[in-house]
Amino acid sequence: MRRLGSTRPTGRTRSRATGVAAGAAALVALAALTAVPAQAHEPERRVPHWQLTDTGTPDVRFRGLAAVSRNTAWAAGTGGTVLRTTDGGTTWRNVSPPGAGEVQFRDVEAFDARRAVVLAIGEGEASRVYRTDDGGATWTETFRNTDPKAFYDCMAFFDHRHGLAMSDPVDGRFRILSTGDGGRTWTVLPSAGMLAAQEGEAGFAASGQCLVTSGPKDVWLATGGAARARVLHSADRGRTWTAADTPLPAGDPARGVFALAFRDRTHGLAVGGDFRPDRPSPRAAARTGDGGRTWRPAATPPAAYRSGVAWLPHSRTAALAVGPTGTDLTTDGGRTWRTVDPGSYDTVDCTPDHGCWAAGEQGRVARLEQ
Repeated sequence: MRRLGSTRPTGRTRSRATGVAAGAAALVALAALTAVPAQAHEPERRVPHWQLTDTGTPDVRFRGLAAVSRNTAWAAGTGGTVLRTTDGGTTWRNVSPPGAGEVQFRDVEAFDARRAVVLAIGEGEASRVYRTDDGGATWTETFRNTDPKAFYDCMAFFDHRHGLAMSDPVDGRFRILSTGDGGRTWTVLPSAGMLAAQEGEAGFAASGQCLVTSGPKDVWLATGGAARARVLHSADRGRTWTAADTPLPAGDPARGVFALAFRDRTHGLAVGGDFRPDRPSPRAAARTGDGGRTWRPAATPPAAYRSGVAWLPHSRTAALAVGPTGTDLTTDGGRTWRTVDPGSYDTVDCTPDHGCWAAGEQGRVARLEQ
């Protein structure tokens, strides 16, 4: 959504249920977030909370985040900045690509501690993709957009090889970029299977979560800025698409679906609203149980605009949503949300080993401590 300029919040999900025992353990720990305070005679509870880390980058806003494990994570942001930690955030290494100081990274996808792909957003040649195979010691620019009408917002991978990136509509249709070799080379997919965009419709690169995947072929794309806030779905890695309206705020360039999270190919969450701080965001969350064909509004949505969302590891019902005014928790699959932290974050990501990370303005990167 190019008219929002350099400050425009316009762009995953990896969480999957992998075991009843693990899921139960995770929910027991998360229950502390909504439990009543301990009485004086009761032992002190350890309540999960965001623990800020010292990134040493107070002037950077991190909208790109890739959590690999509880110990390893990547963050990407303004000023062409890319950071990596392998010790749980105790130390961060600046591994920014040389010569990228003028670009804005809004998405990063990491396969492990050494291999990652980052997306820079913007009109024309400002939209670029870089890849590293050595932990950021060296980078290769693997894509540079040459179409002045394209504006890439976010990126997602199905596995270590197959991934997609999406651009705001070009000639009336969202543009999809595809890779089959882990981001080393990219190809624009044919537009024949893409639906016509609404007037003013675009993506929001706010958190790297306007394009998300689940399984080997399913991918969802979140939109806003038009009369209806929609979620587009493809079951064939981006070649053909269907669309569904959502109940999230619409009808304005600043409103729509900003982030998606799917814990499997049927159960998903959508968050968003109106990103302007002086505007309310009612109906800022919705859920689906049929792969995105229909969306139901949250009975108790987050109190304000939210730009990032992630399912808690191994849970079928618990998820976190983040935004500039706080973090919200749901423990009933997105039906109701409750604010549990007032800190400002733009994006959130969780890992199978019960690691959750959040990132945002003023160099803020935090890990969920229990």
